[in-house]
Amino acid sequence: QVRLVESGGGSVQSGGSLRLSCVASGNIFSIPVMGWYRQAPGKEREFVATMAEGGITDVENSVKGRFTISRDDAKNTAYLQMERLKPEDTATYYCNAQALINKYGLGAPGHLEVWGQGTPVTVSS
Repeated sequence: QVRLVESGGGSVQSGGSLRLSCVASGNIFSIPVMGWYRQAPGKEREFVATMAEGGITDVENSVKGRFTISRDDAKNTAYLQMERLKPEDTATYYCNAQALINKYGLGAPGHLEVWGQGTPVTVSS
């Protein structure tokens, strides 16, 4: 019912920048929270950043000051601007949405947690 498509991943050298995009489509009433997670080879998926509709953000400490999350609610799109990338940022980055398909709010029927397919980011030293 709701689909997320990420783009913008790629290979960069240490110190470089990338901008990831995540577009949500489908039967969307609203998306209270959109966020980014990442999974490095051989490791568990970990939190990177989230942004609520009201603009409140939460950013993981290791990327704070280098990564910026933003969203354009008119386009149902979230972004992750990544600056001063490091080799340890190498991972597949996944978009996550806490989406609503009706007016009844988070935790009620109609609340969907949706994941994108992931976009790989490789940072070489």
